[in-house]
Amino acid sequence: MMPIAIGIVYLWFGALKFFPDISPAEDLAKTTIHELTFGLIPSDITILLLAFWEITIGILLILNVYKRMIYWAAIIHITLTFTPWLFFPSEVFKNNYFQLTLLGQYIAKNIVILAALAVLLKEEKTKEASVITQKEMM
Repeated sequence: MMPIAIGIVYLWFGALKFFPDISPAEDLAKTTIHELTFGLIPSDITILLLAFWEITIGILLILNVYKRMIYWAAIIHITLTFTPWLFFPSEVFKNNYFQLTLLGQYIAKNIVILAALAVLLKEEKTKEASVITQKEMM
């Protein structure tokens, strides 16, 4: 159930990026990616690449395939969503580090998704180890 729920979130946020000015975090995503790529890729292209990445993660989570690979792809993605806290603290915090802006709250909720992905990855590793152990016993 958890992969499907996270997959729906990824589909939703990825789909929003295909339509300019709809996503509340579009500008922040563009400027963050600009910083991460040293401005080598135009923002209009990077936002579409991000949309495809999020949509792909969402679909594969919902289909429950390539689990370990997709969990890692999602963990990398969701970890990168925290980089605005380093690059643009004035966009994320108001007067101090205890007062988040709306964009800061938008990013902070990703902690829950990151924790859920960590649990899913751990469960998958446990299943794989169990299968290997069973095969060795045969």
